[in-house]
Amino acid sequence: MFSHIMVGANDTTASKAFYDATFATMGIKPGFADDKGRVFWMTPTGIFAITPPIDGQPATGGNGLTIGFAMASPEMADAWHAAGVASGGTAIEDPPGVRSGPTGSLYLAYLRDPAGNKLCALYRMPA
Repeated sequence: MFSHIMVGANDTTASKAFYDATFATMGIKPGFADDKGRVFWMTPTGIFAITPPIDGQPATGGNGLTIGFAMASPEMADAWHAAGVASGGTAIEDPPGVRSGPTGSLYLAYLRDPAGNKLCALYRMPA
């Protein structure tokens, strides 16, 4: 459904370091910058990017916005979370773990990136 996701970044150097570290836990290569200061991470299923806002205003996390990243295991989600905290992210919500609901059990871990964007690592537990 999605071709790419782009979020704002106030400090692209700090944000690149954060995403390089978290994405490395998922087997994704470091991002590359273009001549406009945007940074891109290419994957087989889409592109994730950061950018200084075009309007020149500060980047802010979207109220109610969460970007979820699919994980291959709970251990990958834990590694993603640890790499994010170690690279300038902030742990938010409950600690990483299983949460059950009407759609089944999910292993979830939440972070905010250096610009305040809310991120989630999600692994769908086997039934």
